[in-house]
Amino acid sequence: FGCEWAAAHFRFHPPHSDLAYALQAGKGGTRAILAAVQAHIITYLLFTRETECTHLERLCRVGQWEQGQALATALAETLWAAGGGGRAVVCLITAPITTMPREGYRANSFTERIWLFEFSDKAAAQEFISDHINCFKGEGSHGVILFLYSLLFSRTLER
Repeated sequence: FGCEWAAAHFRFHPPHSDLAYALQAGKGGTRAILAAVQAHIITYLLFTRETECTHLERLCRVGQWEQGQALATALAETLWAAGGGGRAVVCLITAPITTMPREGYRANSFTERIWLFEFSDKAAAQEFISDHINCFKGEGSHGVILFLYSLLFSRTLER
């Protein structure tokens, strides 16, 4: 992954603004992933979330906590679908470690630190993601790469 991917994370526009529902997308390859997640975010904010606001107000009156909940729901929904409706795998990154790469393998100091958390219940996966949402949306979190790895492991390499 290049610098653009390494810096990519899920970042919303400021809360309670006209674009509070929207993810900020940079240029390049991460946009496709952000667009797919954005579709699930809008679906959640418009049709799933309980609120008395009209549809347009539902999107503009989103606070920081609601942004996190929308993102957690969107990520969980996408991973659950990738897993065929029976599993989801969430990848998180651990603190830096020092390991010697095996022969024929080039260490990148990222992949070696990934931990996998597997769920057979969608609600449990969503709660776990919600509890660790800063791992996906925090600056320097590599959130988009973690989500991509999560998608691959949820889908399984065989599929």
